[in-house]
Amino acid sequence: MEPVKPSSADPANPALELLLQRRSNHRLRAPGPSADELESIVAAALRVPDFGHLRPFRFLIAQGEGLDRLGQAMQRAAIAAGQPRSVIARTPRMPHRAPLVIVAVASPKPDPVVPLFDQQLCAASTVLTMQLAARALGYSGVWRSGWLMHDRHLHRELQLSDSEQIVGFLYLGTPVPIGEPEPAVESPHDYLSWL
Repeated sequence: MEPVKPSSADPANPALELLLQRRSNHRLRAPGPSADELESIVAAALRVPDFGHLRPFRFLIAQGEGLDRLGQAMQRAAIAAGQPRSVIARTPRMPHRAPLVIVAVASPKPDPVVPLFDQQLCAASTVLTMQLAARALGYSGVWRSGWLMHDRHLHRELQLSDSEQIVGFLYLGTPVPIGEPEPAVESPHDYLSWL
């Protein structure tokens, strides 16, 4: 007799339920993860697929006054990039959309076997893994990208090397109820092609 596979609604399968309920939340408030919880969130990131075990990533953490420093760096980058005044004016406030921001950085290592793209994918995988870990701890978040993720002025402001690349800004905090209905669940079959 084959084992019965639990459905997505089966409370006996919380790991699958966590994945199926993942949702970005742009409305976040304090408190954010504590120091111990942040350590667990980053520990989860260390479990992503990492061909060659190169650890081609690192994380810049902004909270408290660090959010101000990140916003100021973003503003200086916006000025250097010639962004419109409206963008320059709002950049200092951007990190304050959550009590904790993790800047995830692909930090590739020279390797004769593992290409740069593989290492960037590994680093990007940490962002989703950390978001899921935060959700498991009762927090919510959103993975943001945008022009700042690609802007070399910001990379220099954050003292990143020329080979490093920001792969996301992970905003984490306590979710603010928004009263919006859950988005309709699409059929996985719409995205499958069989070989």
